[in-house]
Amino acid sequence: MNPGRLIAIGILVVVAFLALSQFTYVVEPGERGVLITLGKVSEQPRPEGFGTKVPFVSRLERVMVKQQTQSLESECYSSDLQQVNVTLRVLYRIPEAVVVKIYKDYAGDPFESLVAPRVQEALKEVTALQSAEQIVRQREDVKTKSLQAAREKIGNLLYVEDLVIENITLSKELEQAIEAKMVQEQEAAKSRYTQQKAQIEAETAKIKAQGEADAIRIRGLALKETPGLIELQIVEKWDGRSPLVIGGAGGGSSGTNLILPLSSFGTAKPGEAGR
Repeated sequence: MNPGRLIAIGILVVVAFLALSQFTYVVEPGERGVLITLGKVSEQPRPEGFGTKVPFVSRLERVMVKQQTQSLESECYSSDLQQVNVTLRVLYRIPEAVVVKIYKDYAGDPFESLVAPRVQEALKEVTALQSAEQIVRQREDVKTKSLQAAREKIGNLLYVEDLVIENITLSKELEQAIEAKMVQEQEAAKSRYTQQKAQIEAETAKIKAQGEADAIRIRGLALKETPGLIELQIVEKWDGRSPLVIGGAGGGSSGTNLILPLSSFGTAKPGEAGR
């Protein structure tokens, strides 16, 4: 085949491929297409999938509609005029209904032009109402209020899914002061616990002593009002064995008396009683 003819065929193939690529487009999952024809933007976003357009006249711009995450740093000041540096991550997405509006009204990355400035503004407003110590202690409250304020500022143009505060940085002097204060509070709480424990133990001992005193007093009144109560208790506890009393040595009244049961000596045999 003539070499010139082969070159011509190759050029035609390249031109056909370029024309075909200009005639069709593909929108990936999680994206929406904005079709622009001779500088005019179509009001209807193109869904994901395969589509066609006028070659060399129309072009397609792709806009992400699935959730995205961006990091953001903000330099804030607390109510006590302390510098607080906050590092956070912003989770956001562009609603499909406003894809065309976002493309037309906001140049470049929507996060840089729309999200970041308003999130920073919301965060600074919230931190300005709290002390540096409160910001550190109540970071979840700071996050919740900042998220609500950011959503109000952005409106329906773009939806902020969540804010994640990754780090809060204070000056070294302020961190040391807050740490010392927290240690003092922990020691004070421990001291209060020790005092409460000692007070409870003292009250418990007092109640126990009072109960024993009341029991003794009640027994004394019972004996006074019922003199035969002791004899009754002796009878109830007697096992039926007769006691034997043996005087102590010396026969004096101060000797020790032993009480032994008579049965321990056995029964006397006949004729031994006189021995």
